[in-house]
Amino acid sequence: MPRWKALPDELDPQVGEFAGQLRRLVDRSGLSVSAVADRTGYSKTSWDRYLNGRLLAPKGAVIALAEVTGTNPVHLTTMWELAERAWSRSEMRHDMTMEAIRISQARAALGEFGPPSGAGGRGATAASGVAGPAGVAPVVPSQPTSTTAPDAGVAAGAPRGGSSVEGFRGRSQNGRAARAPEPPVTSAEAAAGTPGTPAARRPAVGGPPPEDRPSGRDASDGARRRRPLLMFLAGVVGTLAVIAVAFFLTGGDGTKAAGAPKPSASAPSPAPDLPAGVKCAGAGCTGKDPENMGCGGTLAKTSTSVTVGTTLVEVRYSETCGAAWARVTRAAQGDTVTVSAAGAARQTGSVAAAGDTDAYTPMVSVTDAAAAKACVTLTSGQQGCTK
Repeated sequence: MPRWKALPDELDPQVGEFAGQLRRLVDRSGLSVSAVADRTGYSKTSWDRYLNGRLLAPKGAVIALAEVTGTNPVHLTTMWELAERAWSRSEMRHDMTMEAIRISQARAALGEFGPPSGAGGRGATAASGVAGPAGVAPVVPSQPTSTTAPDAGVAAGAPRGGSSVEGFRGRSQNGRAARAPEPPVTSAEAAAGTPGTPAARRPAVGGPPPEDRPSGRDASDGARRRRPLLMFLAGVVGTLAVIAVAFFLTGGDGTKAAGAPKPSASAPSPAPDLPAGVKCAGAGCTGKDPENMGCGGTLAKTSTSVTVGTTLVEVRYSETCGAAWARVTRAAQGDTVTVSAAGAARQTGSVAAAGDTDAYTPMVSVTDAAAAKACVTLTSGQQGCTK
């Protein structure tokens, strides 16, 4: 029976190559997976996942394996970086695929309701390229010709029987009544005010003729055009008012930006620089996997332990991450281990798979190793805790 299982077919080639390299290192060292787990500080379950391509080994585990097998960690870290990029791309493609599936399912579910019941109920069909509400083509009223023009449309004093343009007062393009052209007015008539040119119809000196003066419709159009300008000016005035209030509240100190928020005394200090591969520190590690966060391996140590029956329970502490977790070895399926600390929620782990003999809990944030306590409950009912 071969020692290693076949890698998954859907595994990225670079990730598969890296997993194969880890297998060759383990084979060349002559160690079993359990021995590798004991010497590197990572559980046997985790190494089974790393070596079978189900999970990408964290950088800390890779460095620990290089030290155990006497391999140059620089070269192995370079291969890990390539595999890590490929793993991230595979996860992104998987997320996009699942999102597309959810969108298609939502569209299919919404399509079962059919179009709205009121669609097309009015009998008016939308015409492409036609302006108007609901896509209905506007009705253009027929324009009267010169033969049907009413007498009121004839300019006062204009001779009848002229051209159709002179005898009809229709609508111009801007909606105003188009007047018939006035007969020419001589200078003598304008001075004398002859009956042929009434004073009401004579254009004022230096001004436009009455028909060219703005009507009430033009005045409303001008008001609408001025409205955006008024809104802009109102916004400027409001902004200046806010700046003035902020300047007043800050006491007019020119060295402070107006309205700049004062720093809070309780604002958390920025996280310290972490080593490569470590992804959390302090409270940010609570509830997270120590291996995935890079807190295990050479960065962790056993601070205290106790043996319950044949099962060993330990408190693992990482000073770099400022966190602790519990680990059990030589356990059986169903055994449960917990870790607790003051001010942090209790974290629990258990041996879930048949054949596994170890398990560990998520992390809790602690200031030192003595603040954490680990307890184990065996399937036989026996219990025990560290001091």
